[in-house]
Amino acid sequence: MKKSLKVVAAIIENEHNEILCALRSPKMAIPNMWEFPGGKVEKDEDLSTALIREIDEELGCKIETSGLFHEYTHEYDTFIITLLCLKTKVIEGSPVPSEHSALIWLKRENLLSLNWAPADIPAVEALVSETLIYEK
Repeated sequence: MKKSLKVVAAIIENEHNEILCALRSPKMAIPNMWEFPGGKVEKDEDLSTALIREIDEELGCKIETSGLFHEYTHEYDTFIITLLCLKTKVIEGSPVPSEHSALIWLKRENLLSLNWAPADIPAVEALVSETLIYEK
């Protein structure tokens, strides 16, 4: 049986309505693909606490969360991931990559130009669709 992981990811939006995208390093599982930064939820941790901890560890900044935006379960070859994406904003510091190869800020309408990790794609598509709703 495959291992199941519960993972939180941050959809961090800045004051220019851009979303933070993180490039997985060659050393990470699913290397050289883009993702929303985050990590595993530890035992007895709620989603917000887990994400705040992970972003502090990975990006060296403080965030606040504003609720669950998207949930998706994806089966990879060796494990199953339930990815829970929360909308967030930086409240202290600036994101700096420590585990990722690169970070970039992109407008929603440009998000699909990146090569995303499969589990992140549905959230990306939901963000792009949200743009279309806002523009009407």
